[in-house]
Amino acid sequence: MGMGLSFDGKNLMHGFINFFRFRSTTGAKHATAHWWAQRVTAILLIPLLLWFVASIISLVGAEQEDVRTWIGVPWVSILLIFMFGVLFHHTQLGLQVVLEDYVHTAWLKSISIIFVKTAAFVLFIASSFAILIIVFAE
Repeated sequence: MGMGLSFDGKNLMHGFINFFRFRSTTGAKHATAHWWAQRVTAILLIPLLLWFVASIISLVGAEQEDVRTWIGVPWVSILLIFMFGVLFHHTQLGLQVVLEDYVHTAWLKSISIIFVKTAAFVLFIASSFAILIIVFAE
């Protein structure tokens, strides 16, 4: 039929599966970058989460307005957005490794990785938006 198109379904399905494969995520260079990204985000999360937990503990029993005032402090809101960005990136990196190691069906692995990356991005945008709403609210 020309151009490799077939209506028997085999070539069509093969093309569909290849579309969702992550060719750029294979190989030693990507594995090294992925490994470093996990380590760097883990190291960044240590002080960020310690600060966040200490801050939340100090806010126990505080009124809602006090919490809004705390989030409204510019450096606090910047650190919160940064923390959520690092946290969701670290989470999706770890889940991607689990999916690559334990899901053996190529199309399911690819779709699962796409879902995890999309969910991490959407959650980061939602949390950032929520923080910014509090910051710029009256």
